[in-house]
Parts: sequence; C-alpha cells; structure tokens
Amino acid sequence: RQNGSVDFYRYWADYENGFGDLTGEFWLGLSKIHRLTKEGSNTLRVDLGDFEGKTAYATYSTFNISNGSTEYILTVGGYSGTAGDSLWWHNGRRFSTRDSDNDAWSNNCAQFYTGAWWYRSCYDSNLNGHYFNTSTNNEEGIKWYGWKSTTLKFIEMKTHRNNKYCPPHT
Repeated sequence: RQNGSVDFYRYWADYENGFGDLTGEFWLGLSKIHRLTKEGSNTLRVDLGDFEGKTAYATYSTFNISNGSTEYILTVGGYSGTAGDSLWWHNGRRFSTRDSDNDAWSNNCAQFYTGAWWYRSCYDSNLNGHYFNTSTNNEEGIKWYGWKSTTLKFIEMKTHRNNKYCPPHT
C-alpha cells in the first residue's frame, strides 16, 4: 500500500486469488501465501510509514497461513521490531472480507471498517483498510495501533522461508 491507487475493499474471491499491480499496490492472494508458507518455518516482516516520513517495522519469526478450507487461519509469533506487536490480537483468526464474515464480533468487522483482515472483534491492525491521502483518526483506515493511532501512508508485508544453517561440505 503506497498511494491508494487500488481499492482494497473487495470480496473473498479477490483476496483468495490476489489483485492489483505487482509494480504498485497489490495483494498476493491468500491461496498463494498459503502455498508459500505451508511447509517449513517462515518469517514475516511488516514495514510501515506515516505521513510525516517516519518509519517502523515488525518482524515475526513464525508466520503461516492455513488453507482455504479453514478460511486461511493466521499463525504468527516471535515479534521483534520498532512498530509494536499489532498482530498478536489476530493470531489464530480466520480471514474475513465484506462477503465472508469469519470474525468473533456479532457484526462483520470487514464491512464495518471497510477492509479485509484476520479480524477478531475487530482489530489491532487493519492493513487492508481504506487508504486516506492524509493522516487521520478514521477507524476505516490503514492502522497499526502498536505504533500509531492515525492512518498510515505506506505498508509492505514480506515473507521468506527460514533456512536452517547448513555448514559447507569438507
């Protein structure tokens, strides 16, 4: 997320399959993220930027997404970084969209906050929320409460497989 050029208030099929422009704003797709993270140990890094030019990051030494039959449950842990741990609240939660309510709230968090995420009831982070072109307190926006209560200008999520160290052959 960097400029609001792609609408992230979408339906389940879009989030499952992916959408956007790989050279700009995009969502890789839950099915692809599952395939990338289903085997082995994975790390997640979330980079954040605000409208004042400040940046922060959160790294998780454990990260994976289950398959579609379980609504892509998030498993995340082992936080380190400068942004605060705003995914702990979402650990173990199923993904929700405007047309697939899998949160623990009596209403639909995705509809209420115009986003899609691993909502509980409802969020401590909302990185697929509405993009505002300025810093605001609007609850529908891109948020990471461990760092800021205002909306964010930039976010990027990256994952990689944790390779075990293999000493060189002699």
